[in-house]
Parts: sequence; structure tokens; C-alpha cells
Amino acid sequence: MNKKPSRSIAQELDRYITPFRYDGSGKFRLKDHKTDEKGDLDKEKAQEILEANKTRLIAFQETLYAQDRWSLLIVFQAMDAGGKDSAIKAIFDGINPQGCEVHSFKAPSSKELDHDFLWRHVVALPERGRIGIFNRSHYEECLVTRVHPEILAKEKLPAKLVTKNIWKERFEDISAFERYLCRNGTVVLKFFLNVSKEEQRERFLDRLEEPAKQWKFSMDDIKERALWPRYQAVYQDIVRHTSTPHAPWYVVPADHKWFARVVIGSVINAALERLDLKFPRVDKASLQEFDEVRKELEKEGKGGKKRAK
Repeated sequence: MNKKPSRSIAQELDRYITPFRYDGSGKFRLKDHKTDEKGDLDKEKAQEILEANKTRLIAFQETLYAQDRWSLLIVFQAMDAGGKDSAIKAIFDGINPQGCEVHSFKAPSSKELDHDFLWRHVVALPERGRIGIFNRSHYEECLVTRVHPEILAKEKLPAKLVTKNIWKERFEDISAFERYLCRNGTVVLKFFLNVSKEEQRERFLDRLEEPAKQWKFSMDDIKERALWPRYQAVYQDIVRHTSTPHAPWYVVPADHKWFARVVIGSVINAALERLDLKFPRVDKASLQEFDEVRKELEKEGKGGKKRAK
């Protein structure tokens, strides 16, 4: 009796991936993407998927590290209180820290300002076999610097290069950079956590009310909140101009943190599955040596105490 072929992870999780993927084909309007989407899930079912995805991710990461060929770059962008930190904590819980590193990019230092805008991100890229997470990223250079032109003025660019085309040029540079990474074995996954202004308000209030969360609040958050329409317009422009088949954006509904984590974890697992990762094979000569070593170790154990397991 023939068994039906088992479904791949990508097939199983597709309904939490494809609806939120934009690869640059067709039109994109941010307002067409709901922030409170939760698919066919409730919180309990979402937790089951999250746990299954964590188990898969731990196994994939171990093989990725051992094979030492591919690397994975995960980019997170969001408005303040969009849920980036908690998503990273929840999704990567249990991952071996030797093979995963998080970089949170704050305001550039004086040394970083003496380099091109991609420099500090290039030096933070994951090595082969590793997962690198950018909590905010090179996209800040088309976002905050665009909303706040005074920041761009501090980047010491020659005046004649700061033209009306600078954002178009940066989009082109970033797309070329990401294409280069993909051609050299780095898988690029980009997530925009799309939270509503009302949900942000609720999360700010939550931070103010809980002493353990107050440290995360800053009056600057309120100043940036006043620029909400501007930020939304710029994010829309970023997604429109830097989404490509090799490095698409995933516009993740983020009002329900549990659903956002399902989407993000599903995308990551599906991408790793497509790499067809395998542990390195040991050559025949080494296997013969292992047999000899095993025999010697077993000899030593005769008459002696077995080691505790």
C-alpha cells in the first residue's frame, strides 16, 4: 500500500506565510494590510504552532551550524512597541547561543559616522553556519534619517551627494547589498511588524503601569508617535522599493503578538527547510579510525567503572 508523501513544513505553514509576503510584484499599500489579523487561530492553537516551530528551529540551527555553508540574516523593523524584542525572545528561546547573535542598532557612534551607512551592518553580518538578527537595521538609514533630516546632516556626506535622489539611491544600494548577500550564501528574511497606533497606545500605557516595563519607556517615544503618519508613509516607500524575490518583505500583523510570532517562526522554518540542510558526512577513513578508537575505549572500560551518563 502506497503512503501519501508527507507535507513539507512550508506547505503546512503556507497560510501563515504567503498572505504576508511581498516580493515587489504588483502594487503595495500599507493600509491594505490589517494589523489585527489572526487567521484561523486562537491563542491556544497559536501556542501549539509556536512550540512546534521552536522545536524545528532548534534542529535546523544545529544542522546549519554543523554544515557551515549557509547563514541566515533576520531583519526586524517596527514602530516603537511593535513587539520586536518579545518576538525575538519567544521565537529563539532554546537556540544554542554559539550559533545565533542579536545586534540592536542604536544611534551611530562617531566612528560609525566616519564610514558609509552600511559599514556597521556589514561588520555585524552572521558568519557561515550562524543566524544573525538585526533588531532595527540598515533600513533605519532610509527611515529615521528621512523623517529627521538633521540626522542625515551628521553623516558627513559631501554636500553635492545629498540630492533629491538620495533615498532612491539608498534603496538601490540596499537592494544590491542584499542581492550580493544572497549570492554568497546568506538568506535574508525581512520582517516589518505592522502595529496599529491604538495598539501602540495600549502598550505604552502598559509600560507606564508596570514597574518592570517602565525602563523601556522614553519621552522620545511620544515625540516619535506624533510623527506616525510620516513614519507610515516612509515604511510604505521602503517596502515598495526594496522588496525583491530574493529578499522579500513580510508585513506581519502585530496587534496580536502571538499571531505575529506564528508568522515569523513559520517563515524562518520554511526558509531553512528549503536549504536542504544536512550534517557533514564523515569519510570512510575516519569511520575506520573511529572503530579503532571505540574498541580501545571499550577495552579501557572492562574492569573499570562506567562513566555516569
